[in-house]
Amino acid sequence: MRAIALLVTAVALCLTPAMTSAVGPDPGKLPQTTTLPSSASPAFRARMAALWRGIAHDAPVLAMSAFFPRSAYLQVKAVADAASDYRGRLVANYRLDIHAAHELLGRGARDARLVGVRVPREWAWIVPGYCANRVGYWHAPGARLLYREGGRLRSFGIFSLISWRGEWYVVHLGIWNHPGTIVSPSVGAGVFGPPGGC
Repeated sequence: MRAIALLVTAVALCLTPAMTSAVGPDPGKLPQTTTLPSSASPAFRARMAALWRGIAHDAPVLAMSAFFPRSAYLQVKAVADAASDYRGRLVANYRLDIHAAHELLGRGARDARLVGVRVPREWAWIVPGYCANRVGYWHAPGARLLYREGGRLRSFGIFSLISWRGEWYVVHLGIWNHPGTIVSPSVGAGVFGPPGGC
């Protein structure tokens, strides 16, 4: 009976409104656009809610819709075996970062509530040929994830958001070359991270 209860709980966690809505074509199989993403779109809010669920439950699989699509990465990166790099580096690091964020929340993780994600205006268009890319994209470093825990507003950074077809996706939650880190945790809204990077 306990195993059945755990299975039902796991299924219930996965069947959230953001994840049960109709899924369109894989955006990464379509060509990139130069459309600047909005942090106010329903799609962005749904992805950030998925990110939060993954953090709260220490379950990276719940947060994968917030992560840069594999098919888009294969279009973007001009590196040998981009598929292996995506799986073995980016996704592996994302899992460590999700776990670190869960640990930051501590015992109150399930009761903490997402307030929103603030994206700075220091966007930059990363041109093809830069940072081993063959396709350009918008980059927004140092966004802030705001949440309320125990009645207090708290926040931490999202190291790097990049665009695909006019939508922001997380590509590095923690510091890109230090997986399992939390970027600038703060009481209150905190401050945006520095501009720059890929």
